[in-house]
Amino acid sequence: MSDAAKVPGRDEAILVAGARGMVGSALVRRLKAGGYARVLAPLRGELDLQDAAATRAYLQREKPAYIFIAAAKVGGIHANNTYRAQFLHENLAIADNLIDGAHRAGVQRLMFLGSSCIYPKLAPQPIREDSLLTGPLEATNEPYAIAKIAGVKMCEAYNDQYGRQYVSAMPTNLYGPNDNYDLQTSHVLPALIRKAHEAKLRGDAEYVVWGSGTPMREFLYVDDLADACVHLMARGYDGPLVNIGTGEDVTIRELAETVMDVVRVPRPHRVRRLEAGRHPAQAARCGPPARAGLEAPGRAARGHRARLSRLPGPVRALSPRFEELSHARRGRRPCAGHPPHPSSS
Repeated sequence: MSDAAKVPGRDEAILVAGARGMVGSALVRRLKAGGYARVLAPLRGELDLQDAAATRAYLQREKPAYIFIAAAKVGGIHANNTYRAQFLHENLAIADNLIDGAHRAGVQRLMFLGSSCIYPKLAPQPIREDSLLTGPLEATNEPYAIAKIAGVKMCEAYNDQYGRQYVSAMPTNLYGPNDNYDLQTSHVLPALIRKAHEAKLRGDAEYVVWGSGTPMREFLYVDDLADACVHLMARGYDGPLVNIGTGEDVTIRELAETVMDVVRVPRPHRVRRLEAGRHPAQAARCGPPARAGLEAPGRAARGHRARLSRLPGPVRALSPRFEELSHARRGRRPCAGHPPHPSSS
């Protein structure tokens, strides 16, 4: 923490951009639980973050002491690969409007939240922060990653030129309340939850999972991410890009079997492994072919430990809400010919 870093008081305004999404809503819960009385959480109808003039006016009026940028247009492999222009344009606009708008409004501190997909596809494992821009990105989600990298570099540039204290945090794969369970646009864990739930309802003899089941992924419960972010804010962190993760991986097969157990899919249901490449998006993923995890925890997160650090513990943390969450999302798909709505409000 630099001498100039100022920790927001509990009576000062803190803005959470993207408060309706999975990450933003977790930040709002954590801040309120921590006694922060003025948590600003405007929804899309109140503030369009793609409107530069509206965003600047809002920031000039509210003058928050700190901003969490959790707003983004997000989605899984299918959405990233199908709506490439929207993912690039909308995420660039959100980052530019909020970071530049914060500077113009005199906001000294903010945190820009990105994704581990900003790192090269074949980055050495576990992924270190200094791997950024050292190799080609995963092609499927390249537009999203480029927009997030631009946000990281904007923070660095405003710090260098104007003396701001804008930090960037890159979480690993997240899950939790307010996740997206649409099979066409979701990430792997919520997709597995919904597939298990529907297999149980139908009484299927098999629970089908694409791929070999051998790739390894790291997962973090979203409330643990919120804890880490508020921890960094409260200690006045204003250093370089920092990863937030657990440092522990699980295979997709282990993940699928854990989901089956928690959703209580009755035996003799089993996971059937399809040959790699049977599904067109199967080989398109964030990170290298086998293992994808962040070096964790980052230097700046010392003193913070995820309460739920390993599977199956974190997955079980959603029980018994798995079925409730999954059932509530059933049948929700984007209209034909239209991109999914971003989780930015």
